[in-house]
Amino acid sequence: MKYFCDLHIHTALSPCADADMTPNNIVNMASLCGLDIIAVCDHNSIGNVEATIAAARHLPLCVVPGMELETSEEVHFVCLFETLEAAREFDLWLTPYKPTVKNRPDIFGEQQYLNENDELVGYEENLLVSACGVSIYDVKKKIDTLPAVIIPAHIDRDSYSIISNLGFVPDDLGFTTVEISSNISVEEAIERFPHIEAYNIITDSDSHYLGTIYERENPIELIAPTAKELVRTLKYTCK
Repeated sequence: MKYFCDLHIHTALSPCADADMTPNNIVNMASLCGLDIIAVCDHNSIGNVEATIAAARHLPLCVVPGMELETSEEVHFVCLFETLEAAREFDLWLTPYKPTVKNRPDIFGEQQYLNENDELVGYEENLLVSACGVSIYDVKKKIDTLPAVIIPAHIDRDSYSIISNLGFVPDDLGFTTVEISSNISVEEAIERFPHIEAYNIITDSDSHYLGTIYERENPIELIAPTAKELVRTLKYTCK
């Protein structure tokens, strides 16, 4: 069956996201938009994932644990996990590589930890929108040990994308899926980057605001609308 997804949504933990991007606001907006599956992907953190999953318990909406990772190559990747346990294992592994530059809320914005009732429970002191000190090759090896998939993010963008920074999608990394931004269609992306036709191509909102979360426009063929089926489809199914 076809299920409608938006697999790249930021919460108020990302300093560049609006303060209205709370767990309940996100899941209720996604539900109003008619989505079946979303993924919370804050910068280098899973800090608000559990709260967002809890906020969606009363809704017919699957919330997939996720992260938007920035590697030492200054390339962004969407990491999606079948379970919270897998996300926690990856986050723990990544911790020594995370940047330790202190956040300047007056410049970059606040980084809010929220609970399932949208209550503020703390702030992240270190700036999340910086590169982690680990290469994509080491990250890919770790992801491959987990029930998880790693996807080059917004590959059509002129910055923080694998194509803009490396010039291409390396074959030796074994990616099966790439993400394009909302600024380009699949057809336009293939015309611009012909080699990506060999990959599954998904498009996400990369939403930092409630009003930009996708509606029912980007279906993915899945057996069931679960994190397990989504991750396995994107990880093991190739064109």
